[in-house]
Amino acid sequence: MNIILIGMSGAGKSTLGILLAKAIGKEFLDTDLLIQKKTGELLQNTIDQQGIEAFLEIEEKVILSIAAQNTVIATGGSVIYSEAAMNHLKKLGSIIYLHVPFDEIEKRVNNIKSRGIIMRKGRSLKDVYDERTPLYRRYCDAIVECGGKDVEACVEGIILEIG
Repeated sequence: MNIILIGMSGAGKSTLGILLAKAIGKEFLDTDLLIQKKTGELLQNTIDQQGIEAFLEIEEKVILSIAAQNTVIATGGSVIYSEAAMNHLKKLGSIIYLHVPFDEIEKRVNNIKSRGIIMRKGRSLKDVYDERTPLYRRYCDAIVECGGKDVEACVEGIILEIG
């Protein structure tokens, strides 16, 4: 069974994913790295050069191509904009939403211009957070609260959720 981590940029999906994979003896896959490998560019460069819609199409294609087994999969924060991608991930395993309160996300994401966050013109990080939160909740099988917790406590929380 695969474990799929979703949540905002800065929630710790990649960091926690690697540690979780080590702790439970699974492989690790980061979909942002798969996108970078496919495009040959950093995420932000792809967004800047090809636009948001093109990036979301690339992300969806990459997600739909995943056929992993026994893997912890860390996704990009924008994956929830594709119903097809989320339905594919749901078939692959259990989806865990790493919830972090906005004030903490804001502190963690200090490189917003270079991080590869899908943000339409005139939108703030808070707007993106408010837009995405209901989508993360809709698609997840479980929510792990990661606000104010250290990495070990978050990994423990995920392990408890997946049983």
